[in-house]
Amino acid sequence: MIKVEQLTKNYPGVVAIHNLSFEVDKGEIVGFLGPNGAGKSTTMRILSSFMPATSGRASIAGHDVFTDSLKARRHLGYLPESVPLYGDMRVNEYLRYRGSLKGLSGKKLRNRAEIVKELCSVREVENKLISSLSKGYRQRVGLAEALIHEPDLLILDEPTIGLDPNQIRHVRELIKSLGKRHTILLSTHILSEVEVTCSRVIIIHQGKIEASDTPENLVGRIRTSGTLRVEIRTGGDNPAETLEKIAGVKSVAANQEDGWHRCVIRVEANSDLREDVFRLAVERRWTIRELTQDRPTLEDVFVELTHTDN
Repeated sequence: MIKVEQLTKNYPGVVAIHNLSFEVDKGEIVGFLGPNGAGKSTTMRILSSFMPATSGRASIAGHDVFTDSLKARRHLGYLPESVPLYGDMRVNEYLRYRGSLKGLSGKKLRNRAEIVKELCSVREVENKLISSLSKGYRQRVGLAEALIHEPDLLILDEPTIGLDPNQIRHVRELIKSLGKRHTILLSTHILSEVEVTCSRVIIIHQGKIEASDTPENLVGRIRTSGTLRVEIRTGGDNPAETLEKIAGVKSVAANQEDGWHRCVIRVEANSDLREDVFRLAVERRWTIRELTQDRPTLEDVFVELTHTDN
């Protein structure tokens, strides 16, 4: 559905993206991740024919986005990070207007407008001026506009920005349901959403692709330090100083409340030191109320691949 080959975009004095190459197959929900300034939005704008590339090729559904952009855009629904809406139009008017620009008319246009209003939960504000809507409703109107012509591909740039937790959950379920009928390229900073929504993740950093795999495989390959959490009563001992003497412990952060020490222990990658901590507690006659190991997450992968100090 998407094919990108050696895509490069230069701004004066800045290389936004450099020789990007990736593919997104039909039916995939792919998370497109990276820190601010990594080149995500630039790539999405190029794919949507919003801006040209400096070099390279990109196609949607087999149509070149530069030389055959009209046909490529017929297959695309695009929700940019800052949704451009006409504030002096009512929601219903806006959706029908945008649908007409995308080639819909008559009964089909009316039907699609009704469907996307229901899908995106904007029916209750359909007769309100867009300028009077909250940011959350504006975001949902933008998503409804992206869906109105039933595109094969959806490119969503931060679709949950400005939404409250209930709205985020609704959009997450909507994206998962849309994935049954659409290919989706999704950019977001809510990595927990990516883990439960996306079948594959592309991580971009400083304009280059750092990783492309399933969330599970990326987490399985992580090299970053692990974390243990222990809650203990130690009497007069200083738990941080004592725990740091265990081989494989990198650092200990501790705080105390009501006589209990809560310690966060960073350990070497792929190390499980729970038995060592337990043995130490027995030897020192400490009382343990909690001892757990944090599992690595997609957020850990993201930090490891994009942290400039690595």
